[in-house]
Amino acid sequence: MLEIYQLRENADFVKERLQFRNFSDINLVNTILQLDETRRKVQFDLDNTLSESNKLSKEIGDLFKSGKRDEAEALRQQTTDLKEQSQQLKEKQNTLETEIHDLLVQLPNLPHQQVAKGTSPNDNVEVRRSGEIPQLPENALEHWDILVQKNLVSLELGNKITGAGFPVFIGKGARLQRALVAFFLAQATENGYEEVIPPFMVNAATAYGTGQLPDKEGQMYHATFDDFYLIPTAEVPVTNIYRDHIFNENDLPVKMTAHSPCFRREAGSYGKDVRGLNRVHQFEKVEIVHFELPEKSYETLEKMVDYVASLLDKLVLPYRVLRLCSGDMGFTSAMTYDFEVFSAAQKKWLEVSSVSNFETFQSNRMKIRYRDEESGKTRLVHTLNGSALALPRIYAAILENYQQADGSIVVPKVLQPYTGFEVI
Repeated sequence: MLEIYQLRENADFVKERLQFRNFSDINLVNTILQLDETRRKVQFDLDNTLSESNKLSKEIGDLFKSGKRDEAEALRQQTTDLKEQSQQLKEKQNTLETEIHDLLVQLPNLPHQQVAKGTSPNDNVEVRRSGEIPQLPENALEHWDILVQKNLVSLELGNKITGAGFPVFIGKGARLQRALVAFFLAQATENGYEEVIPPFMVNAATAYGTGQLPDKEGQMYHATFDDFYLIPTAEVPVTNIYRDHIFNENDLPVKMTAHSPCFRREAGSYGKDVRGLNRVHQFEKVEIVHFELPEKSYETLEKMVDYVASLLDKLVLPYRVLRLCSGDMGFTSAMTYDFEVFSAAQKKWLEVSSVSNFETFQSNRMKIRYRDEESGKTRLVHTLNGSALALPRIYAAILENYQQADGSIVVPKVLQPYTGFEVI
């Protein structure tokens, strides 16, 4: 959520950045500012009313002490009127604050100055490319055929048990999945991330804190009886660990990692792009989350990009890194890098990670602050996160890119200590 002072102090800049990211309802900024002006006037009237009431209460007390009971009783009615007036002003103030809040949460984050203007993924900017695209044998298969041929993953069983998009991993297929999780977590720990295992269901306040509500309500599975949401990513519970928390400045940065299942409805998905593991409703992911000082957050973002790149280098998968344009970024992000691996049998790029800086957009919602050592004042931290990595398309790319002429699949060397086998 944007901070109200951003609109007050530089409304034209806010409008320009919102238009830059193709946000259409620019007049919402004016509406918020008008309500804020009214709220501040109400606050001024309330402060004066409370001050006058306190002044009269002291005067009444002094009159009683000096034996002037009749004069004191005469003033009591005035204090009663002032209390009623202050209560009405408080109620009006609360109503205005709610209206302002409900409108503020409709505004997306402001894109960083480095973000390119655009309207679709075609306008994203490639900033890095690495790895050789493998030359596959003539009999190479797409991963959905490999899953069936090798009995690694059954989409049909998942459909029977739950529904479409809920795969069942079997035998060596399950061990390969577990190996990827173990490898990613081991790498995160070696790089200074503290591992946590969070709940996989969250309440509405938690989903609101990271921006899933109200923006992505339709994409989440909702357990209505308890009003819990199945998490779309571990970012949601992990970032909320520090909701309403004040760090000491020297506590930062804080780096956390978590493995979790992720649940996404992905309504409207269809066609070849969703075949096999390309797009499923339940998948696993290892997430990294940072809490950082504002002046260091973009340096940290670049380090996170380098870290995710190192994972793909170790898996020896060809990849590219894209800086998303203004029209392709998520609602909460100020800057996002996407990682895509090349899936050689499908002959296409598959997204496997997003690494984002949210600046104060999430921390303002969750009141995550730090105390500045020099001034003693509290300031909002910057939050960042990234997939390190999401498994389904990594899994698909490994099966396709590591195919051999005899139909076998070589397991990447870094995964072999975790799988216990070298070849499928």
